[in-house]
Amino acid sequence: MAAASAFAITPHKVSVCVLLQMYALPTQATPPFSSVSQHNRLGLYILSLTKSYDDILEPKLEDLISQLREIGGSLGPWLIDHLTSRVSSLSSPDDLFTFFSEMRGILGGSDSVVIEDNQVILDPNSILGMFLRRCVLAFNVLSFEGVCHLLTNIGIYCKEVLSNCMPYELHRLDGSSNDLESLSECENMDLENFVFGKVNEEIEERKEATERVSFHLHATQAICGLVEDVEVVTDPRSKHHDKGTEDCPHVHHPGTESQDVDPYGEVFLRTNWQVQGYLMEQADAIEKHGGSVSFNTFELILRQIKKLAPELHRVHYLHYLNSLYHDDYFAAVENLHCYFDYSAGIEGFDFVPPSGSNNSARYEIALLCLGMMHFYFGHPKQALLVLTEAVRISQVQSNDSCLAYTLAAICNLSSEIGSSITAGILGTSYSPETSMGSSVSVAQQLFVLLKESLKRAESLKLKRLVASNHLAMAKFDLMHVHVQRPLLSFGPKASMRLKTCPVNVCKELRLCSHLISEFASETSTVATDGAFSTAWLKNLTKPMGSLVLTQENESGENFHALQFCAQSSSIPRSVLQILGSSYLLRASAWETYGSAPLARINALVYATCFTDSSSSSDTALVHAKLIQHLAAFQGYKEAFSALKVAEERFLSVSRSVLLVLKLQLLHERALHRGHLKLAQQVCDELGVLASSVMGVDMELKREASLRHARTLLAAKQFSEAAAVAHSLFCMCYKFNMQVENATILLLLAEIHKKSGNAVLGLPYALASLSFCQSFNLDLLKASATLTLAELWLSLGSNHAKRALTLIHGALPMILGHGGLELRARARIAESKCYLSDPSYSVFEDSEVVLDPLRQASDELQVLEYHELAAEGFYLMAIIFDKLGKLEEREEAAASFKKHVMALENPQDEDPLLNLL
Repeated sequence: MAAASAFAITPHKVSVCVLLQMYALPTQATPPFSSVSQHNRLGLYILSLTKSYDDILEPKLEDLISQLREIGGSLGPWLIDHLTSRVSSLSSPDDLFTFFSEMRGILGGSDSVVIEDNQVILDPNSILGMFLRRCVLAFNVLSFEGVCHLLTNIGIYCKEVLSNCMPYELHRLDGSSNDLESLSECENMDLENFVFGKVNEEIEERKEATERVSFHLHATQAICGLVEDVEVVTDPRSKHHDKGTEDCPHVHHPGTESQDVDPYGEVFLRTNWQVQGYLMEQADAIEKHGGSVSFNTFELILRQIKKLAPELHRVHYLHYLNSLYHDDYFAAVENLHCYFDYSAGIEGFDFVPPSGSNNSARYEIALLCLGMMHFYFGHPKQALLVLTEAVRISQVQSNDSCLAYTLAAICNLSSEIGSSITAGILGTSYSPETSMGSSVSVAQQLFVLLKESLKRAESLKLKRLVASNHLAMAKFDLMHVHVQRPLLSFGPKASMRLKTCPVNVCKELRLCSHLISEFASETSTVATDGAFSTAWLKNLTKPMGSLVLTQENESGENFHALQFCAQSSSIPRSVLQILGSSYLLRASAWETYGSAPLARINALVYATCFTDSSSSSDTALVHAKLIQHLAAFQGYKEAFSALKVAEERFLSVSRSVLLVLKLQLLHERALHRGHLKLAQQVCDELGVLASSVMGVDMELKREASLRHARTLLAAKQFSEAAAVAHSLFCMCYKFNMQVENATILLLLAEIHKKSGNAVLGLPYALASLSFCQSFNLDLLKASATLTLAELWLSLGSNHAKRALTLIHGALPMILGHGGLELRARARIAESKCYLSDPSYSVFEDSEVVLDPLRQASDELQVLEYHELAAEGFYLMAIIFDKLGKLEEREEAAASFKKHVMALENPQDEDPLLNLL
């Protein structure tokens, strides 16, 4: 078989040429095409056959027949009949020579060609014209033996279809057996060592020679047939050997469209361009779905591509990605080295490197990939060493693009790790600040690197890297305060002022979104033409496909509407991924700033528009944000219903954010219901996830400690809770997690408030307010203001008016953006302020306290927050008693008793216990 890099003529390509002849010479069609749209649909189908990369193997004749039935409408039977009869009539070398001579006649630029009426002249430089020229050239360079072998393959290609022909097709196919006999005679002219009879005899000889049944083209058993002679050794160290029989839900299996297998047919790879497109599509699928792709199933596919086309070194890169996302470190390292050893990272389409090319020029790219692999596996020190070497090699090789990407990778590494690991590379020749040294803070190091990376990306016009850097700058502006002081160690001392700027965050996010209008110059033809053709052909197998192409839709409206549904987006996936990340960061930013509606809107935009192009982990994250919103605003019942749906969708996302979300919701609900045993059990589960054995995740470690402190607070173990919170504050301060410190300070204030030491809680509440103002945490600032008001109220009725003033100042933010719990707390605190004020009389205006209490009670019952709901009903009972409304008083007292009993005697048979 010819190499994959060569364009070999095959029976499938002959069939496409026949279809091209039918398209270019419509006057020879009997009956002719009934409309221009029907003629154009055939042309679109032929174009898709030459461009699609839904498989690595060429389709067999019965697949073409099935697709022609879909696209042809009423003309379908004639198209099928003409195709099968024309291909099966090629019974001798002279027939093939005559056929390809006729094919040259439909190409433009030949003066000797007589143009018929309504003939379509193909531009030799068009896609179809180039395909036809390559077919003619491939046939012209065949030896006589090769022509005879092509005839044999055409006979096998047609045999199964001819044996199953419908009766109305047989009248055009008389003499097909004679064609097969003459076909064998042609092969006998030159191949003296073999005696070929009819095609069935040749098949029998092939079977006896190989002692096994090989596969043919498209079938589910194709992979199994291909790997019969490949010994798969089970590695005891591998964690994937038990998945060998799993079905791969996301990676396309070659040959799953047809279940009828010709066991004796020869295997024909598609063109190199299409195989490369297939590999690129599978790389996107692995990066998107990660560990949900079956490891062994895809490994078998890759091994067979490697066997059939060993010169396609990109297969090594697919091996690397498969091992990477299945956490197989040793296999990932080996395959990454193999990829760069064989191809040096430069493997284009139909590209043969020049003999004098310097493959060492791609060494820096290999280092960049190796550094990112170490970072993925949680080896930051090794990653930094490798990336630093990549910086040096990029400078030596004058590879500015690689240098820009390496700087971006170092920025990402520094941002995620959060420690001063980049001090050693500052001061090198690529950095504008050569005298900063180790006195520069971590945040300032990261800021300098981000600015340098952005500057280089803009100068090199790397639009996608520019957008990624704007995204990184927005994240930096969101998480770090700006310190107004000189970076250098000399000069006048400026006053220190901590402040973040939401305007800068929004500006960087908007600049990132400009990428959508600038991606056209970087678009790959493989990603556009191939993706469109693949989606168009796949749509034929859907029920909607037959409606798209029938003659009843020739008015145009339904055709264009349904055709649009079948098309893939013309925007590259990498561009959509960056744009989706910007909306995800927008949602996180508004979450941090405290605008729940804007956070929800941006999360919904991401979930609606970008999930198809994003990774499973990012999609799971946005689902988690929406579920958190449901829990805060509609209660746990709705949240757990949505969580169940999300878990079914993201079953195989390892260490999914959904698992952490489930534990968070269970912990909140357990605390509200007074089920401290369950709350502690959930804390233990979070502690296991945050253990160093699983890899240190600072966010998860902080969450586990915070939940532990809240559990101790609910159990009234105030000193232990304060100790845990203080330790957590020190950890966050050490790792520069300043936004989290505001929440921890507020928790310390809450601990002192509930322990009866309101005076000790005031400094913590004020400190939390200061952090909130610095980082523009508006909703958390309103919550801290509410806590401060409750602390003042705890000091006595003399401070009731001051507390009420603080609450009224925070109410607009709380009622507009706060969840059910925060709103209920604010309303109860407001009512307590009125009741504690000596100048207020409940007889003059009772509704000013009763109305907030009723609303708070309703919201707290949705949350099943027994302690706070009992306090609300208790206050309502007291007010009704003063007003002399005995019936309402008894009703409120009964509700108070119910919540107190539920708090003191939590239900051990809670059905949610089964979720752990």
